[in-house]
Amino acid sequence: MALTRFERFLGRLLRALVWIFFAAFKLFAPQQKHGVSRIPPITNPLLLLPAMQLARKIRRKEVTSVEVVQAYIDRIQEVNPLINAMVKDRFSAALQEAAQVDKLIEEETGGEEVFEDRLPLLGVPITVKEAFSLQGMPNSTGLLTRRDLVSGGDAPSVALLKRAGAIPLGVTNCSELCMWLESHNHLYGITNNPYDFERIAGGSSGGEGSILGAGASVIGIGSDIGGSIRIPCFFNGVFGHKPSKGIVSNDGQYPPASGLQMGFLCTGPMCRYAEDLIPMLSIMGGPNANKLCLSSEVDLKKLRFFSVPHNGGSHLVSPVDAQLLQAQKMVVRRLEADLGVKVQELFIPQLKYSFQIWGTMMASPGKDGKPPTTFAELMSEGGKKVWPVWELFKWFLGFSSHTVAAIGLALVELFQSSHPSPFILQQKECLQQELEELLGTDGVLLYPSHPQIAPKHHHPIFTPFNFSYTGIFNVLGLPVTQCPLGLSEEGLPLGVQIVTGKLQDRLSLATALYLEKAFGGWREPGKTAAKP
Repeated sequence: MALTRFERFLGRLLRALVWIFFAAFKLFAPQQKHGVSRIPPITNPLLLLPAMQLARKIRRKEVTSVEVVQAYIDRIQEVNPLINAMVKDRFSAALQEAAQVDKLIEEETGGEEVFEDRLPLLGVPITVKEAFSLQGMPNSTGLLTRRDLVSGGDAPSVALLKRAGAIPLGVTNCSELCMWLESHNHLYGITNNPYDFERIAGGSSGGEGSILGAGASVIGIGSDIGGSIRIPCFFNGVFGHKPSKGIVSNDGQYPPASGLQMGFLCTGPMCRYAEDLIPMLSIMGGPNANKLCLSSEVDLKKLRFFSVPHNGGSHLVSPVDAQLLQAQKMVVRRLEADLGVKVQELFIPQLKYSFQIWGTMMASPGKDGKPPTTFAELMSEGGKKVWPVWELFKWFLGFSSHTVAAIGLALVELFQSSHPSPFILQQKECLQQELEELLGTDGVLLYPSHPQIAPKHHHPIFTPFNFSYTGIFNVLGLPVTQCPLGLSEEGLPLGVQIVTGKLQDRLSLATALYLEKAFGGWREPGKTAAKP
């Protein structure tokens, strides 16, 4: 009964706030004004090659690193005024580093094999979510009190990619403190979806998703505690992977996870082409990547496939869009026709409680008994204590330094119970056991990436629990690959999540490679009309 009362309270609270927020957004929401209605088409063919192919061409002296880096700089300068994805560049330093790469290759007499194993990404440009430390770049995570903070070193995942030869071009926008599915903050502004400037790019790694989707980056780094890699990849029509727990280091990003959250946060690759996922994950995981056996061949015909079309109808979450349901059915039909497998459709009742499970586990203390750092405490970093109710009042008057999404999250914390619901904990354990037994070491599950196709700016404030379609797999610790599936009737990306058992990442990555060939993967948005 406690669960029912809490849900009814949330429903009443949301209905009461919706009309207030709607009116306030008319006054205070940033207005997107552009002289063009669509993103410019790609003209440089170098921008249409996967990262690993670019690296091969650079090693073989078929193209210089300077030419590749300059091509991406030109593309960023062309599209970033429209999408606001990159918030700080290091173009001059990147070109210097590219020139050094070309000199190194020119002086090497042993052939390309010398670099292939040791420097697999030599000379390839990369972009980095601003929440990660990148030497010489800001690391504010959209918090005004951190506006002057400059990273003195690199996060481990960034360092590993740089050590493999990648050249960072700059850092990309995210939601304030990385805890919202729209990349918007008062330091850098709002990021647009390259397929439609009126739509969101997702969050919290929305800048990465947007710049990749726009063809202005080929590989990038994101983090994911509730869908922050997969949601932007879905909305922007690119690939992303949330790895198995403990494979890629989460150090060097802000805010740090606390309590049980440390086991839910994952750092992973984001890219336009599926073939780049495994090499990136192999590099970012370091020695831990050996646990995944990523070099082992996967025979898709020997896998067991399952399809779950929705979460069972939680009244806190929107129904799944008909076009997404149809896209998932198309995947099922294609798998059965091409591979000769039988895809079993399932309905898993515990998924109905995905948001409650995620929220309960996120608020739970760690093994040391200490509760996680509250969102309000994170908002207060480097400044005065944030009082959510007072901050909301300031926001209505236009004086708050925080976004309404961040304030709303801090407000929700005020009503969270310090005593987890035994019913929800039971649902979590049942779901965990059922999925682990179902997937085993050869199971692949298809599940919607999100109930909606990329919403318009600010609309997620009215459907705040829709992220639970991705968040549930963070608390379950299962690896997930986000895969694009073409475009909707409106010209917006469709997609699906590919879920596998723990440490079975190679199965979802192999399935993504197959689906890229079957459905075309990333589609250039410059050839797709975007509404003015």
